[in-house]
Amino acid sequence: MNILLLGSGGREHAMAASIAKSTQCDKLFIAPGNAGTAECGTNVELKADDFEGIGKFVVDNDIRMVVVGPEAPLVGGIADFFANNDRLKNIALIGPSANGAQLEGSKDFAKMFMQRMGIPTAEYKTFTKETLKEGQKFLSTLKPPYVLKADGLAAGKGVLIIDKLKDAKQALKEMLADAKFGDASSRVVIEQYLTGIELSVFVLTDGKHYKILPTAKDYKRIGEGDTGLNTGGMGSISPVFFADKAFMHKVEHDIVQPTVKGLHKEGIDYKGFIFLGLMAVKGDDGSLNPYVIEYNVRMGDPETESVFPRIKSDVVELFQATWNGTLNNVQLDIDERSAACVMLTAEGYPESYRKGDTISGLDAVGESLVFHAGTKRTQAGNLVTNGGRVLCVTTLSDSIPEALLKSLQAAENIKWKGRYYRHDIGQDLLKMYIERN
Repeated sequence: MNILLLGSGGREHAMAASIAKSTQCDKLFIAPGNAGTAECGTNVELKADDFEGIGKFVVDNDIRMVVVGPEAPLVGGIADFFANNDRLKNIALIGPSANGAQLEGSKDFAKMFMQRMGIPTAEYKTFTKETLKEGQKFLSTLKPPYVLKADGLAAGKGVLIIDKLKDAKQALKEMLADAKFGDASSRVVIEQYLTGIELSVFVLTDGKHYKILPTAKDYKRIGEGDTGLNTGGMGSISPVFFADKAFMHKVEHDIVQPTVKGLHKEGIDYKGFIFLGLMAVKGDDGSLNPYVIEYNVRMGDPETESVFPRIKSDVVELFQATWNGTLNNVQLDIDERSAACVMLTAEGYPESYRKGDTISGLDAVGESLVFHAGTKRTQAGNLVTNGGRVLCVTTLSDSIPEALLKSLQAAENIKWKGRYYRHDIGQDLLKMYIERN
């Protein structure tokens, strides 16, 4: 079949690489794609939120499956656009309805859903511009640090963790009264701060059945030792060693099952990925218990770059079963090896950054995989930087330390002016593992 993948980042390149391997994929188109996805299929000059243009392209090119990478078109209702169009309604679209996408599109919706379903999460309250004073009073009842979340999509910048009460009150005013994040912060969720270890769990669901994909951990801060500004992600590892059978049983029983059953119970059409951003919190008995920090309604980035290479199953078969409601009838096979990915960024990122620098060294990465995020080809055929996060180097190996070492060695061989990457991805978990063993 012909398949269209929407998106342009490293996540989409990793997905495209897996889709292109499928025996069920005849032609793969990526909109808009990047220089890396062009090696997996054909890039198309279409924006992911151009529903009319996408619909016309699907009809004109006999597309039978559309896989949605980023969250914005999902929250914007692309699944509903297809479902309500007679020419598109039978196309397998992998992604939830706009109602289901509220799990990511509205922090308040997600928290209320978790509360109704008895899913473990931090205590919270939601405030608006009209209830700003009440919100500031509520902050006074909490212990630092203070967690403030813009209700809507804010390009990954809408979550603030603040140490001082005075600063938290000022930040709440800026978000609500001064519209710091535009409409995204017309409502703000203030929640209890949870102490623990973060990890990501990914679920693929057809609305009734589900498959739990490999666990991963990403690293958001720009600087070594998790310092500096937040980014879209500087690297990831998979699996996460402390997510053992006992912990994952809790995740499945306490979070995954009530989430999928809850969506079905409330009549929410959901065929796609659920990203569980979790905090592993130590209980009184010393065991780790999972709490949901956030839902996302798509795969994470850069977690996809370490998770998808570990999926041995035909991903198109998984997607087709997701659309057909038969996910329980297919096998999910996972590579037992560990994966480590290191993100290479442009000078200045995550603030104002350079573009157009020539990239070299991709022929010196050995067995590592390179996923493109912000790249393009010039008319002369040169590969140049075209984004803040430029390339992601992923290695599969028998252990996380070995995978990390090989990814770092490969990263060092890739060059452009101002190239930067973190050398300490995964070191926190390695230290924890050594201490426990």
